[in-house]
Amino acid sequence: MTQVSMQQVKELRDRTQAGLNDCRSALIEASGDMDKAVDIILKKGLAKSAKRAGAVAAEGEIAASVASDKKGGVLVEVNIQTDFAARNDDFKTFVRNVLTVAAGAAVGADLASLPYPAGGGSIEEVRQALVGKLGENITLRRWAKLTSDKGLVHSYVHMGGKIGVLIALQLGDVSKASDATTLKFADDTAMQIAAMAPLHLTSADIPEDAKARQAEIYEAQLADEGKPVAARPKIIEGKIAKWAKEICLAEQLSVLETEKTIDQIRAELSKALGTEVTIKSFVRYQLGEGIEKKKTDDFAAEVMKMSQV
Repeated sequence: MTQVSMQQVKELRDRTQAGLNDCRSALIEASGDMDKAVDIILKKGLAKSAKRAGAVAAEGEIAASVASDKKGGVLVEVNIQTDFAARNDDFKTFVRNVLTVAAGAAVGADLASLPYPAGGGSIEEVRQALVGKLGENITLRRWAKLTSDKGLVHSYVHMGGKIGVLIALQLGDVSKASDATTLKFADDTAMQIAAMAPLHLTSADIPEDAKARQAEIYEAQLADEGKPVAARPKIIEGKIAKWAKEICLAEQLSVLETEKTIDQIRAELSKALGTEVTIKSFVRYQLGEGIEKKKTDDFAAEVMKMSQV
């Protein structure tokens, strides 16, 4: 059998963006001839992912899974270029399998390098093959895992995978985790997070540099409005406090019980259960947030392009 060096494999991968195993196999089949190996990769469609690598993938699905004992849960976002392709059964199966891997992975693990449950190599290798099959770029964008050994983890997915939430609660008496009122609070709060997109749990969690940036914004606004310099610090203090209530979950007004904050509802639940209930942590993903979508030409421009061919 032809011996292939890692330098050759790397060169072929750089030229085609195909998987390492595919590059090695192609080089062996081509008896080490690089150009022939490129042809093999192209003929097998394994380089198709390279053509799509620069395409913006901002559609897709956010999926969640919670363990049967509710002690842990995971949230993943897998992106693809179009909403139409996101409804493809092969893509949906890929998302489900990525979720399965995430559930068993350690926090912070590189999911792409882990074995794909249905075979075919790693998640990354299967991703590349699926890009070739569907003809659209696919990215495993992010994932998170929450745990709670003395409470529960709850998930909520909105709009068929457009928004996903994980929330972890901690209880003084863990036996109260399965109480109907506890579960309702977890579900209601997860929906609150989905709807109101808080950035932090409490105002104490807001980084000082974020507060400083916000203060600078308010200072500039007050200067434009002509407010007296001496009066600005007090006004800014009030604006910062109001801003904190808007971006911190515990201090937000409930969308369901509009006269109460989330923390007041939590305190009422603690009293009713006879044990302290705390919100340990939460994660919220919104599909494609932060991804800059490329502007597409309008229909008239497309027709003009076609007429010039």
